[in-house]
This record gives sequence, C-alpha cells and structure tokens, in this order.
Amino acid sequence: MVIQAGVLPAVRKMKDFEKALEDPSETIVLLDTRLSQLKSMVDYANREKKKVLIHFDLIHGLRADSYGMEFLVREIKPEGILSTRGNVIDLAKKNKLLAIQRIFLLDSLALENNLKQIERFRPDCIEVLPGVIPKMIDKIYHQTNIPIIAGGLISSIDDVKGALDAGAQAVTTSNTELWGYKH
Repeated sequence: MVIQAGVLPAVRKMKDFEKALEDPSETIVLLDTRLSQLKSMVDYANREKKKVLIHFDLIHGLRADSYGMEFLVREIKPEGILSTRGNVIDLAKKNKLLAIQRIFLLDSLALENNLKQIERFRPDCIEVLPGVIPKMIDKIYHQTNIPIIAGGLISSIDDVKGALDAGAQAVTTSNTELWGYKH
C-alpha cells in the first residue's frame, strides 16, 4: 500500500469517526481507541471504502507483542499500523502490514536514536512529530529515503502546506477543519 498524498484524518474521538468516513481521503488513522471498538470501526470504514491505519501503541487493551499483532492481523485486518516501537514495526512487516514508524523530535539525541532505529527496522514510512518542522522533514527524508508523514501540532493550512512543501507525502491531523484539504 502506498500512502496517499495530502491530509489523512486522524480520529481521536468517536464523534469524529463519522466525519472521517465522509472525508474524501481514502485512508483513516485511528488513534486512542479501545480494543473492543476496533473491529467494528475497521469493518465500518472498509464498507465505506476506507483503508484504516491503526496507531498500535494507542489501542487500549492491545499488547505490543507477537500475540497482539496476530490478533490485529487475523481479527481486525487493518491496512497498516503506526508505532514508536521497533519490535511492533518488525512484526507488522513480517505480517505484511504497512509499517509506519512514528518518531518524536525532542532534540538531536532523539533524532540520532530514531535514525538508528529506522535503519535497523526499515519501516515503510516514517511519521515525524511535530510535523511543523519542515527542515527536519527534508533532512530525515534525504537521510533515509523513506516516505515521510508529518503529524503533531498541525493546526493550520500553512502548517499543512509547509510540511508538504518540505517533502512530506502526507499530513496526519485530528483537526477536523483541515480534513479534505487539497494541496
């Protein structure tokens, strides 16, 4: 699966799920969800012809181990996952899911450690947070040659444009006012 360009709705609250289904984006990112809700949400999104990416680390009741991944693959059937954990990225790739490594840019040491982890696990895509640092988006893409998604602190059209102009393939945001934006 290739990540579509543009804004990807990131659903943090159930009330925004319906709005994400109506968004023109073909992909939805599910954040901060309970395991008991996950299957019905993914099934519903699939019926609406939406692909679902699940933030593995934010699913309440799901363990970040091979059994948790096996359950996700067999029962939930998402297109892919996002995670900060290298072992989860590795498990996703072994199970042929799109694997998106989420990294937080806190300082230069965090950047260095994240780049080592990316080199080790070779995710399909990298989500850079905060996504409002165009210079770092460009740097990480050129250093890894892996598609970049910008996320975190995206609060305006200018933030979206800045990230996409810097080379991000897509932007994730839970700000519903930015959903549907075309660059």
